[in-house]
Amino acid sequence: MRSRVYLFWAVVAASLAIVQLLAARLPTKQDSRLQPVFQSNRIWNAVARTNGGRTFVGFADVEGPGAEVEELAPDGQGKAYPDLAWNSWTPGHALDKAFVHVSALRIGPDGALWIVDAGAQGLGKPPIAGAARIFRFDLATNALTRVYSLAPAVAPQSFIDDIRFNGHMAYITDAGAPALIVLDLDSGQARRVLDNDASTTGKRPMYADGKLLRTPDRKPLHVHADQLEVSPDGRTLYFQPASGPLARIETRYLDDPKLPPAELARHVQKDWVETPTTGGTAIDANGTIYLSDANQRRILTISPQRKITTLITDPRLIWVHSMWIDRDGNLWIPATQLNLTAGFAGGRQKVGYPVFIYKLQIGVGPPANDHP
Repeated sequence: MRSRVYLFWAVVAASLAIVQLLAARLPTKQDSRLQPVFQSNRIWNAVARTNGGRTFVGFADVEGPGAEVEELAPDGQGKAYPDLAWNSWTPGHALDKAFVHVSALRIGPDGALWIVDAGAQGLGKPPIAGAARIFRFDLATNALTRVYSLAPAVAPQSFIDDIRFNGHMAYITDAGAPALIVLDLDSGQARRVLDNDASTTGKRPMYADGKLLRTPDRKPLHVHADQLEVSPDGRTLYFQPASGPLARIETRYLDDPKLPPAELARHVQKDWVETPTTGGTAIDANGTIYLSDANQRRILTISPQRKITTLITDPRLIWVHSMWIDRDGNLWIPATQLNLTAGFAGGRQKVGYPVFIYKLQIGVGPPANDHP
């Protein structure tokens, strides 16, 4: 028994040594294709662009009070969206017309702005009753047109993370209590699926820049179901915890509310692609997935045939989060430095401000079922 324990820890030590070696090989040369567009003294965690050039960003809210969502002017000046009141919620106050914690925002295939409220003030913090919601804003009028409550589908440790669309259905990740949520956009019915399934559960250690990521109480960090993308034909959902691997499932199984949980789980291809610690993903009209490698400051592409290629490596790509592809074939890249925040770095804030949003020409636009 003692020899087995020794062997286990020897393997762990060797693995950590390899990771540290990778950290020593972090890129030092900047790639001229990567163009800075916006900068901020707060950490943003999402960007979305309309075809008319309007830019919306969400903030990670780790520096203290500030807007959850802003619309950026061309010069980078931000204005709270839709107004300051929506961005000024404090504990104990009503949830009507207020964001608790915005974890994602996207322009949907309908051209509206969709905003995800995590329903909790941070990963690992208790959910606030009724706060886990999806908001739809009509960008022609900036008016709220619908609120989807996720209350029937949340768990005690839920942290609602991100959303993707597929016709009248939407798929949502729960990074706090591992699961996916299937939302019928017509009826508003939300169902929790793949609850605590291996495909939605983050079990592996997470690394960025060769360092093990830890919570403020120094425990290894785990982020459950996080990244997700829908194939351009709408037939496949790709998803993973932030530590990988990337799984996939046919959407027809997710969309069937009568399918028993065990049978649904059997249809998941759990290890479709081996992936590193990931900050964010995007998918283009050809079905190529763009995935950020937080450990080596690079962006990988994954073809529908599972071929993995390095798109770009650059020292400025520090924890690239929710990326965005515009119709001109630009990949918008928020380099958030989330791995250097207290919540990821064992309680110590190490962010080097300002943080940037970059763009990179990739020559292909988004799928129509994702956004215009």
